[in-house]
Amino acid sequence: MYYVMSDLHGEYQKYLRMLELLQLSEEDSLFILGDMVDRGKQPVTLIQDIMTRKNIFPIMGNHDCLAWCFLQNLCMDITSESIMAAFSNEDAQEMLLWIDDGGATTFAEFQKISIPERKEIVAFLESLPLYEIVHVKDKKFILVHAGLGNFRPDKPLSEYLPEELLLTRGDPDRRFFEDENMYIITGHTPTPLISGKPEIYHSMNNIYIDCGACFETGRLACLCLDTMQEFYV
Repeated sequence: MYYVMSDLHGEYQKYLRMLELLQLSEEDSLFILGDMVDRGKQPVTLIQDIMTRKNIFPIMGNHDCLAWCFLQNLCMDITSESIMAAFSNEDAQEMLLWIDDGGATTFAEFQKISIPERKEIVAFLESLPLYEIVHVKDKKFILVHAGLGNFRPDKPLSEYLPEELLLTRGDPDRRFFEDENMYIITGHTPTPLISGKPEIYHSMNNIYIDCGACFETGRLACLCLDTMQEFYV
């Protein structure tokens, strides 16, 4: 079976409960559409768990990209002096903005792990792809964090800029491809902002699966691509 979830945002316990609910086996594949880090309590623990699983395939989200940008300069003993040495004044200001936008939990937990572990996490984040394509039966699923910015039907995915895939929100009222068996699955935009409900939203072959797991009224959602069954924690 093929499964997709997104925007875990450090919600490690919800992630474990979802794996238990799915009864994920080694024969199954789980794709995570970015934003594993920030906001929730255990983003680093979550990443370390994902790194050990050969059948879980994460892609880059905008929060993962930001974390990688800043954490690569913190693969040392973190002190006020070392932070000042690692960042220019402008970089330090941008880092403070990231910390204020949910990065505080990632930064705090990152300080608690060893330097070799930090380097492994930075290398893992750097290696994340920007998209995946999954074929299930006669359907083709484009998996991307935010959407397809500056879209053209003939534009190869490899030609999209990172910001077009990580930041540009999709349009739920637009059918992007004429092929009825081609779907775009995204996270990034919490579905309560679209439908008012923390549940997976389907429209015009667009599927939105960020149901606000890190928010008090949100849920972690997962979609089975073989059956289109929805799972919630």
